[in-house]
Amino acid sequence: METDRLIRKVLSEARVIALVGASPKANRPSFGVFRFLQAQGYRVIPVNPVLAGGILHGQTVYENLTSIPEEVDMIDIFRTSDAVPGIVTEALARFPSLKSVWMQLGVLHPEAAALARARGVDVVQDHCPAIEIPRLFGQSPLSGAP
Repeated sequence: METDRLIRKVLSEARVIALVGASPKANRPSFGVFRFLQAQGYRVIPVNPVLAGGILHGQTVYENLTSIPEEVDMIDIFRTSDAVPGIVTEALARFPSLKSVWMQLGVLHPEAAALARARGVDVVQDHCPAIEIPRLFGQSPLSGAP
């Protein structure tokens, strides 16, 4: 399946992930996915303007993508679909070597996806890495799983 091939590629190539919409609330999906991705060996950078300057899961929280002082491979979006164009535009401007944009379950924006793809960036929409990693790899894609 083509979607599975793309998801495998995205998860295998990513090392540093900016998680947009990171939450300190344990009942929020972004909280669990953040912890899951860390446990898989990814470096996850939280982005949330309300929490900027604080610490979440041992990582400094940034106000926006522009304020992150290092390159990221992937952005993982935990925001509503209408927020996606601004996030993608900011990511494309800030990270020249961005490899992928990931939109969580229920998050879709065809125009923003097309903009990212036009710049050579892979896009996954309406999926969750915490579901896809166990389904496709059985273990961390960073561990050399097939």
